[in-house]
Amino acid sequence: MTKVRAALTPTAVAAYRQRFPLPQPWRLEGCADGGFAGAVVIPALAESPELFATLATLASNPSDLLQRFLVVVVVNHRADASPAEQTDNRLTLQRLAGGDGVPERLKLAWVDAATPGRELPAGDGVGLARKIGFDLALDRLEAAGRPFLVGLDADTQVEASYLSALSAHFAGNAAGAACLPFCHRPAVDAQGEAAIVRYELFLRHYVLGLRLAGSPYAYHSIGSACACMAAAYLKAGGMNRKQAGEDFYFLQQLAKTSGIATLRGTTVHPSARASGRVPFGTGRSMTRQLVEGDAAVRFYPGEAFRLLGAWLALAATEQSDDGTLLLARAGELSPGLAAFLADAGLARLWPQLRRQHRTPATFAAAFHRWFDGFKTLRLIHTLCAEELPPISAEVSLAGLADWAGLAPAADIAGWLHQLCRAEADTDGQGGESARNFL
Repeated sequence: MTKVRAALTPTAVAAYRQRFPLPQPWRLEGCADGGFAGAVVIPALAESPELFATLATLASNPSDLLQRFLVVVVVNHRADASPAEQTDNRLTLQRLAGGDGVPERLKLAWVDAATPGRELPAGDGVGLARKIGFDLALDRLEAAGRPFLVGLDADTQVEASYLSALSAHFAGNAAGAACLPFCHRPAVDAQGEAAIVRYELFLRHYVLGLRLAGSPYAYHSIGSACACMAAAYLKAGGMNRKQAGEDFYFLQQLAKTSGIATLRGTTVHPSARASGRVPFGTGRSMTRQLVEGDAAVRFYPGEAFRLLGAWLALAATEQSDDGTLLLARAGELSPGLAAFLADAGLARLWPQLRRQHRTPATFAAAFHRWFDGFKTLRLIHTLCAEELPPISAEVSLAGLADWAGLAPAADIAGWLHQLCRAEADTDGQGGESARNFL
């Protein structure tokens, strides 16, 4: 992992903006102060009830820290937003401008990306909304020190330890980015609670499987539970403009360029509500489960992660420069694995990687930049589509638990408790190291 220069320089910010400009000149309104140690950026699309509850939880943090952090709300929609969404956003902008429901303790700024003429362009969404907030906040951060940017969502509440944990983490961690522990808030009814427990368990079983396989991408990709040093943000090319999955690709790029560590000492609490706004994620999963039941969320079999681990071990120890020979050895592990790697161009790429990166450390970094988090996810999907069909949560978790040395649980809620505890134990004992060598 390349060490990130912590301080911001005007030259670096100007170079970033020249390469990755915003599509129009949005601006910050509200607080005009500068020199902040960090900024918390919150995209908001028709979120008026949730947003102001989240702001109240932010205001529970210590006063001295609140003075050092800018909170940026990006009120946004496209021109094709529904009338209800547009009305809600107008109400939010009015409340922000009038201070209605805004805690006085916050250093609050907002962006109007919703008024006619200021809307997001067609085809854009939450990725651009996050980028707007992050990019505009850069000018308000202190030039010295280790300023950082924090991603949050309008429906994700935080604890009173939020800003202190973030500050302590970036003061003492070499990695440029951080993933925050998360726990969804309780749902409004028993059916919803069962759905959110199963969905959160799905997220955690995937990260556990990656960790057991030895993948450096074994971290949670959640936009409301991530942060990075401002310098790392520039190095990664900033936030992408994807309508969904923006957090996945953003964190993947941060992992490749600056490293990711797991933050300890606080937890964020996303909403457990159903939604169809984006094609995947918490809201969509909740909606599908409420309609289809448990079958809407199928888990990956442990054997898929074991094959992933075998492939990563093979790549790490292979001494030949012959990509065709490596494909043949991968085929001995799994025909589906070999076919996937052949389609990905391994035979051509492998000799280049071997020639250009002669030390184990530089080779490992280059290999994992190529075989990244997205390729990893695609491989798991391919194996499950062709060789190892998805299975029930109970069967999948039993296999992973046996591999990880975890005690079996009696029910889904028990499994979630087990995996949460395993994550805390692993990260608390240096589990970040595997994710920081890129």
